[in-house]
Amino acid sequence: MTAPETGRGIAGFPGSAGAFRILHVSTGNVCRSPITERLTRHALADRLGDPFTGGLIVESAGTWGHEGAPMETNAETVLADFGADATGFMGRELLDDHVIRADLVLTATRDHRAQVISMGHSAGLRTFTLKEFTRLVRAIDPTTLPDPDEGVVERARALVRAAAALRGWLLAPNVEADEVYDPYGAPLPFFRSVGDEINQALDPVVTALTGVNAHT
Repeated sequence: MTAPETGRGIAGFPGSAGAFRILHVSTGNVCRSPITERLTRHALADRLGDPFTGGLIVESAGTWGHEGAPMETNAETVLADFGADATGFMGRELLDDHVIRADLVLTATRDHRAQVISMGHSAGLRTFTLKEFTRLVRAIDPTTLPDPDEGVVERARALVRAAAALRGWLLAPNVEADEVYDPYGAPLPFFRSVGDEINQALDPVVTALTGVNAHT
């Protein structure tokens, strides 16, 4: 499922007033964050049919983003491996407006997280590394979240609040545990290992957001 271009952080996207925006952040916005963005959309489509009817908008940007650039060819191949759609992607440089409008920011590394938080906009409580958020989400009892039948957006907002409350109590086992390393310039096998890593981290997150397990 590919979002219309108006879904890429443009004000006035249908339903945006009641939407929940997920922003994936990496460095160049041509490898990790495009893979994460499109795998998230693919997983949402798997669970919800049409993720945009649920009010979830998924986008990405880079702290040194290559504005207008296509994603790396190896990143497209990784997405194809998962059956996800890479078409229509264009890189973006991370701007204040992206952070302001995001309800959840998931970054590839702790450095990216620090850069997002340093931009201000009260981003600290809604910005996590992807793997950090996965670890926190696994510790949250899903029965404490709003029923997804009552609205995925409210459930998503409650999930972020619960994760933020746990952050100081559930620390990473080591400094590398929350990092997704950059495959830029690496051969396809390394891209595929990064894609697997991202996909595994996303699965419990999307399940918690939607209340629906992956279809097998």
